[in-house]
Amino acid sequence: MVRSAGGRGGYGPREEVVAVRGGAVGGVVVAGLLVLSGAGPAGAWAGPEADVAYHGRVRLAQGQLRVWMVPQNEGPSAVPNATVRVRLSADLADRQELAGGCARVGRREVVCETGALPEHGRGRHIGLVLELRDRPAEVAVRIDTWWDGGATDRNRANNEHVVLALDTGDPYAF
Repeated sequence: MVRSAGGRGGYGPREEVVAVRGGAVGGVVVAGLLVLSGAGPAGAWAGPEADVAYHGRVRLAQGQLRVWMVPQNEGPSAVPNATVRVRLSADLADRQELAGGCARVGRREVVCETGALPEHGRGRHIGLVLELRDRPAEVAVRIDTWWDGGATDRNRANNEHVVLALDTGDPYAF
């Protein structure tokens, strides 16, 4: 089941950074942006206009959630970097091995930098293997832009997704 999220409310307050993968320079940059600059939801600052989108899939099997996505920008302006947020309905395990450029920002949240998003182009592929504290029968995965590099994005329909993943090992696309 896939549906677009209709707004920002209902996901709880922002949490402090609780873990950053050691040696992940990009993850430290992301965490620094979140804590030091008070970066908030996309569109908080006026800037060049872009249309960031995320396409990918999620898969849940035996307490392990895999998320794979490709960020892209439909334009009209390039975005030097952005941050995608992945929020879960289940708690993450205490220890996580996160991809470079990614940081854990709460019990149920991970953020990853997208890298440069050229006008009408794609960013780097983002792959996460997230260990969950328990083995839930299903997990709701919310994907959205946390920081947009100062760009204005008027089309949120393609960068805010909610995917329900059942513990079947089947991939669910968004």
